[in-house]
Amino acid sequence: MNAELRSLFLACEAEGSRFANPEPYTHRNEALFESNFTLFDWPQPAVARLRDFCWASLYRMIGELNQYDLETLRRLHIAHESWFHITRRGGYFGVHNHPLHSWSGVYCVCQEGDDPASDSGKLTFINPYAMNTMFIDMAMHRMKPPFSMGNLSIRLVPGQLVLFPSWLLHEVTPFEPRQDGLRITVAFNARFRMEGVAAQRSPFSSP
Repeated sequence: MNAELRSLFLACEAEGSRFANPEPYTHRNEALFESNFTLFDWPQPAVARLRDFCWASLYRMIGELNQYDLETLRRLHIAHESWFHITRRGGYFGVHNHPLHSWSGVYCVCQEGDDPASDSGKLTFINPYAMNTMFIDMAMHRMKPPFSMGNLSIRLVPGQLVLFPSWLLHEVTPFEPRQDGLRITVAFNARFRMEGVAAQRSPFSSP
């Protein structure tokens, strides 16, 4: 599947603006290509396989975290946006999060020619407790996760899917392979409506 996705995405990148995100927002450079946000609606079999894998993983996680049974999960209807990135040498993606969604995910298609000893192309989550480094002594210096200080950096491997809450700030560090190589990932955002549960209204909204 990853080989098929790699070929498909490179072919789309070669067509330039036809498949590119028309309104890029997050800071990046020209070494990174971002597609439009309709990927999981595409008809290609490899895209459909990836979409089904992502949704199955996401629903399973939601069920575990919320203690929902299968019947409850069937009432939980998803809306989404999905896209891919192709990153070449020097490409990066700035700090951002994903407003108006509850869960996000990143799937690794390939990360070629990378140096395992470097910070090249790492998906890095920013510690939301920014003030926890105001004072550090040896009584808290080596606390284990999730209480530890600093950010969480992940070197993705092909086939890996990372799920995280959409509010969490994150970035991708500059991709610096030892030789010519590509970093290709698929990302998505999701929000949900529970069938039979009315959406909450703001107390400040008009009747």
